[in-house]
Amino acid sequence: MGGKDKGSVGAIIAASSGNLVEWFDFYIYAFCSLYFAPAFFPKADATGQLLNTAGLFAVGFLMRPIGGWAFGRLADRRGRRFSLLVSVLLMCAGSLAIAVMPTYASIGLWAPALLLLARLVQGFALGGEYGTAATYMSEVASEGRRGFLSSFQYVTLVGGQLLASLVVVVMQAGLGEASLKAWGWRIPFALGAAGAMVALAARRRLPESAEHGQDVQEAGKLSALLREHPRAFFSVVGFTAGGSLIFYTFTTYMQKFLVNSAGMPIATASQVMTVCLFLFMLMQPVMGALSDRIGRRANMLIFSGGGALLVVPLVTLLRGTASPWVAGALISLALLLVSFYTSVAGIIKAELFPSEVRALGVGFAYALANAIFGGSAEYVALWAKTQGQEGAFYWYVTAMMVVVFWVSWNLPRRAPYLGKSES
Repeated sequence: MGGKDKGSVGAIIAASSGNLVEWFDFYIYAFCSLYFAPAFFPKADATGQLLNTAGLFAVGFLMRPIGGWAFGRLADRRGRRFSLLVSVLLMCAGSLAIAVMPTYASIGLWAPALLLLARLVQGFALGGEYGTAATYMSEVASEGRRGFLSSFQYVTLVGGQLLASLVVVVMQAGLGEASLKAWGWRIPFALGAAGAMVALAARRRLPESAEHGQDVQEAGKLSALLREHPRAFFSVVGFTAGGSLIFYTFTTYMQKFLVNSAGMPIATASQVMTVCLFLFMLMQPVMGALSDRIGRRANMLIFSGGGALLVVPLVTLLRGTASPWVAGALISLALLLVSFYTSVAGIIKAELFPSEVRALGVGFAYALANAIFGGSAEYVALWAKTQGQEGAFYWYVTAMMVVVFWVSWNLPRRAPYLGKSES
């Protein structure tokens, strides 16, 4: 391996460390919501409490387009490294705030209001994190291995999710449900804030990526992005919409599905999801390397076509099983399909834009679609369940997979930017 490859791998690892911490901070909210929901929404029933916390989870996503625009513009004009430093600082602030936040019993309605504010800060930071990290990692990755190296964005993204799940499993074993509901749920948020400071130190040593548009007059301008690259922008919106929806369906929401719909104990559901997420994390570099051989477009067609055919059958089987082993196998199969998308999610977007609007194009388009479709996934699923129409949600996911297939079919066979495409 040459010096360039070594440098690329080192920068990928350093950038990924912050990515892991930020996603841990964000996902710990979803995994701990079963425990802290009564502290902030004490008057509702169990499903109502989860619906309220899922609503705040979705609201955090609504800040992502704003974060994607603000940080994308910042990264295109000031450089990727600076944008990555600011995003991890804000995520640290949001997580620390939740860790020390008073409950409804102490300050009444101010408690959910402050929780909302913290989620808005985290959503804003994460909206900037994805696009900037995807851009940076695609630019420092060596040609011919971009799919493999860029897949580590989702290795760390899923790793953050996995770490969040693992921390909850350890606390369940060590503290018990009563302590977790009383005060234990605060521990992961404090750990996330501390981890963000470590990530900040790692990111301060990152070199700037070779490509960014800070010297170009049109750098970071939304008007230039929409005027010059509308097809690329709406392509990213299209396959992010379905990709985010199915991703959150089989990751963050699936724990609640196993408890509320399949009837599993909370601890068992957490253990199943921990194993599934670990396997999902390992799939990313394999599928990323595969895309370097067969092309990003082929990955996307396999993902969307398979999703359109298999989502409803898989969920139907999951609802009817009480075995954690069978449930784990079915969820892992679904996540294998999703990994065809997640492994190339960053690079396929970055390859569609020139450097002067790349971070903005990736970040804003992703955040917009993710806010509408990904952020609402849990809320829509829970709402459909309360209406006795749970199955309709999975047909909705299937319909979005058909949309992604159409968008993927119309992707260019050769990416116009980031050098020679392997597609």
